[in-house]
Amino acid sequence: MSTVSDVMSTIDRFPRGYVFTYGDLEKDARKKEAVIKALNRMAAAGKIAKLSKGRFYKPESTPFGDLQPDRRQIVKDLLEENGKIIGYLTGLSIYNQLGLTTQVSNTLQIGKNQIRPSFKRERYTITFIQQRNTITKENVPLLQILDAVRYIKKIPDTTIEASCKRLLAILRRLDDKEQMSLVRLALKYPPATRALLGALLDQMRKTELTDRLFQSLNPITKYKLAGAGNALQTAEKWNIV
Repeated sequence: MSTVSDVMSTIDRFPRGYVFTYGDLEKDARKKEAVIKALNRMAAAGKIAKLSKGRFYKPESTPFGDLQPDRRQIVKDLLEENGKIIGYLTGLSIYNQLGLTTQVSNTLQIGKNQIRPSFKRERYTITFIQQRNTITKENVPLLQILDAVRYIKKIPDTTIEASCKRLLAILRRLDDKEQMSLVRLALKYPPATRALLGALLDQMRKTELTDRLFQSLNPITKYKLAGAGNALQTAEKWNIV
């Protein structure tokens, strides 16, 4: 069977929207050039779509045009390496999923231990924030919540008061073990994040969890989060004004 036939046969087995590179099609380095040429010809013919240099996908067609791949597919090479989690989606796309905003964006933000400059991939801008905790599959949902707490002022199309109320609903869905893990992870976040999380958990009468957060803060520092006090009776204790 020819290289082109091999490539087409493999691609046919991929689901729509799956992003792939030549490495997903051929492990023999001697055939790399032939595979790349075959992929570029298929993209030029409209049989597949090109996401960025060396990255392709099978578009899903609708009456309104071809759909872009899922956001995670677009950046999956930045989230996982050799089966190990090295990053996670955060920012506006996650705030939308959490019900904190109705807005979506063409900027995809990724949390990583080692960050890099932002760059463009197709119509998306990829940006990064530093995560000081070790990133695991299990703690990614908790890190996403903590990022929302940290950047609460930057969540669009809402208010801090409304965001606090929504965060309370999110935190109440966590079990005791997850809430304990959230506090442990928060200790590597900035003081304002620790203060707001403490106020949120205190509002839920989870005071047994918040001592470590409270002891980690400077008792004279004030945290300006206008409107938080309307949602949290505990704001004053945590110097949130």
